[in-house]
Amino acid sequence: MTALLSAEWTKIRSVRSTVWCLSLTVALSVGLGYLFGRNFRTGFAELPPEQRDRFDPLFASFYSLTVGQLALVVLAVLVVTGEHSTGTIRVSLAAVPRRGRFYAAKVLTGALLAGAVAVVTVLATFAAAQAGLGPHGTSLGAAGVPVAVAGACLYLTLIYLFATGLAALARSAIPALGVLLPLLFLGSQGLGNVPRVKTVAQYLPDQAGMVIMHIVGPADDPRFARPYGPWTGVGIMALWTAAALLAGYVAVRRRDV
Repeated sequence: MTALLSAEWTKIRSVRSTVWCLSLTVALSVGLGYLFGRNFRTGFAELPPEQRDRFDPLFASFYSLTVGQLALVVLAVLVVTGEHSTGTIRVSLAAVPRRGRFYAAKVLTGALLAGAVAVVTVLATFAAAQAGLGPHGTSLGAAGVPVAVAGACLYLTLIYLFATGLAALARSAIPALGVLLPLLFLGSQGLGNVPRVKTVAQYLPDQAGMVIMHIVGPADDPRFARPYGPWTGVGIMALWTAAALLAGYVAVRRRDV
């Protein structure tokens, strides 16, 4: 397995798309985090008193991750489907005929990479957002912040793995991205808060995972509240991820290449 992990890491780091996708993940999250924080800081005085009282700095801190995650999802899809598009998947499977080990190495390597990138991205985004918020910001030691930071790291890692499973199932980048990007982009733009859509959409992986990051809005507002808590939301997202990875594993085992 050590040799397999080393081989998968070589595949990932030897293509330009990895650097571009990771750079965009960090740049979009951090840059937009600062701009969102700055925007909230500028308009804070114009908010009605009840909204100022309910202002949550974590919403402004982590909302930019809904955009930055798109680049991370693209990376996951390219990592899985790249070998299929070039035909090198045949060489890989000839070298590692036990497909379960081959798939496990690809998933584990991606998880380690996504986890490391998530920690850097989340901490840098939080710092940038607080710089933008100024006196309206918060600190890492404030109540609820450590849980939200840990949840944000888990969210990015799980969304990468979810995309990995769907990419393995689809085998091609176009159908995989055709499902993932509209789902994540439209979801982050508020479809999960539309009353007639919310009943179903609130249980989708990204919508469930956002609760722990305080992105879905205040819990005491019936328009935005979810019928589950933050860690339950992470659990729902983890179940979606496990299902996607299992579906990808079955596809890898059963098809010819």
